[in-house]
Amino acid sequence: MKYRNIIILTSIFFSAVSCSQEETYIGGSISGGESEMTGVYPAPPSQWMGGTDPYYSAGYTGDIMPFFDNGKFHIYFLHDAQNKPAGKGFHDIHKYLSTDLAHFTYEGQMIPYGKTTDPDFAIGTGSVVKVGNLYYFYYTGHNGTPAFVQSNARESVLCATSSDLNNWTKVSSFKVIAPAGYYDYDFRDPHVFYNDELKKYSMLVSTQTEPGRKAVLLHFTSADPASGKWDVQAPIYTTSPEENYLMMECADIFKMGNYWYLMFSENWSGNKGTHYRMAASINGPWLTPENDMIDGEYFYAGKTASDGNKRYVFGWNARKTPENDLGNKDWAGNMVAHQLVQNSDGTLGTQALQSVKDLFSKKTASAEVDETSGNATANNGTYTLSGSTEKAMITFKPIGKKAKINAEVTLGKTNGTAGFVFHTNDTGSYYKIVFDIGKGKVMGYNSASQETTRMPFKFQTSTKYDVEIITEGSIVVLYINGKVALTNRIYARDKNRWGLIAEGQNAIITNLQVTQPE
Repeated sequence: MKYRNIIILTSIFFSAVSCSQEETYIGGSISGGESEMTGVYPAPPSQWMGGTDPYYSAGYTGDIMPFFDNGKFHIYFLHDAQNKPAGKGFHDIHKYLSTDLAHFTYEGQMIPYGKTTDPDFAIGTGSVVKVGNLYYFYYTGHNGTPAFVQSNARESVLCATSSDLNNWTKVSSFKVIAPAGYYDYDFRDPHVFYNDELKKYSMLVSTQTEPGRKAVLLHFTSADPASGKWDVQAPIYTTSPEENYLMMECADIFKMGNYWYLMFSENWSGNKGTHYRMAASINGPWLTPENDMIDGEYFYAGKTASDGNKRYVFGWNARKTPENDLGNKDWAGNMVAHQLVQNSDGTLGTQALQSVKDLFSKKTASAEVDETSGNATANNGTYTLSGSTEKAMITFKPIGKKAKINAEVTLGKTNGTAGFVFHTNDTGSYYKIVFDIGKGKVMGYNSASQETTRMPFKFQTSTKYDVEIITEGSIVVLYINGKVALTNRIYARDKNRWGLIAEGQNAIITNLQVTQPE
């Protein structure tokens, strides 16, 4: 359902719509549609349907279901309202629209959740496919109310159709539930695509075996989605005893060059986040690369879309509850997108979107030194930190809500850490993102020195690493050599100092540059 009665509100009204009430969005609509967003990491606006209903309050971006069509990215997502009153459903599907993934409009609610007696009292992840002139949106119906699950599956695959990607009609007669041998309590996240090898449409569904409770990506096929008939096949992927994943959520499958890639997310192991597998054929065998992660655990439910030239992966940067540096990771937040790159060995890497980088190339800001401690020096744009025996730091004055930081980092020792600090304040606490050469990882730590996120990366001494950091509000995304991304959530980052750090490590930072949008 789409609401078109546009009422433009002042930017003051929207000054508290983001995850941490830090970003301000321009414009907006109390009834949805065509609202310009100023953020490159968007969250939905407040009061999106107007009135005083608390459900229409500020919200968050949940699982993203991108679809590219006719020059535009239709970025569907699960809307997570900040306030979810008892008795109401949740996670209805909303949409952002973009042509370049650097500028977005909020398009309002697309598919509403159902009544307490409906299978989609809550909605889960899905995907869009075009068949002829009609678009099919396959999505998860979720209803865990005791009265419903007494005689129904908790989760099922449902469908809505549209001729324009905006006005969707639920197909009430369509419903796919877990077949015999699979668990109908966890049966979700349909991913549908045309399978050239089978000359049919394929649907992957995340579920578990029953009995046994082994995570699988179950495979269905259909010769004609209009018929509503889908036939179950063998799973396309089953978790191994070594992986032992509880669920493989939000699956995606695509081809780049000579390889097929299977992507899924899991949130229960010691290596939470979005993983991928690769194969020479869509039928496998699926190989696990040495580093099978797309980003750290603060980037979740990554799904992809291609404009026919480049492929992008979209996930959400988790917020924290309570919303401060020491809060616990919570579901949904802001959307973050990376460009996928294919390495020479077929493995995947991630880099910043050029369109986003271009936004931050208009205005150069100074990295104004605020304080040095330990054995640290600043000399004509070269920063030397000798932290072998004691911590060395250089801090700079705040750089505001939106900024891009570029630098070259060289490590001098085979142990210890060096990198960047944010949200430094007078108490001496800070969030740090550091290169750990001994562990072979880039890692994020909160102000209590608790590890929050990490990504494998093999560092070497005496090697310059090109670092890009894009910051907007509390979102901080760090890229290394255009190959690896680490997404972080750092509250009050824009209001406090930032800087450089070395502990048990010697580091030289050169070509440090800060740029901001005009």
